[in-house]
Amino acid sequence: MSRHDVVIEWQAEGDFARGQYSRAHVWRFDGGAEVHASSSPHVVPVPLSDPAGVDPEEALIASASSCHMLWFLDLARRAGLIVERYRDDAQGIMGRDDRGRMALLTIWLRPEITFSGRQPSAGEVEALHHEAHRQCFIANSLRTEILVEAPVRAAS
Repeated sequence: MSRHDVVIEWQAEGDFARGQYSRAHVWRFDGGAEVHASSSPHVVPVPLSDPAGVDPEEALIASASSCHMLWFLDLARRAGLIVERYRDDAQGIMGRDDRGRMALLTIWLRPEITFSGRQPSAGEVEALHHEAHRQCFIANSLRTEILVEAPVRAAS
């Protein structure tokens, strides 16, 4: 078991009582990183949301993508593969779930992975993605469907 500490800090700016207040805030992580965060402009209109901030929905998608990537890299290394580059254009789709609540219904992971040396077969890559998904702590914590579309590319 491990513990992960995060501090979320918000300071009133605007007319709170009327709902006309800034949703911008800061995430502080135990390693010292700070992230400017805000509600999504898709949920709360600008200027009450700051589009430059990371919103919780984006953060959840990034967490799922990052966790999957870290497991994939480790599993590929153990399989004797050399990964040169991993880039994921991840996307989340919001909508109403089966209980009528707004939720991230689907997270699409679309990693583009470049290998050098021995090139894995499509089946090997698919198996690595399947195992990465099975091992990912974030995926194991979510009800959201996470789908992986990953073509195989050779290093040039």
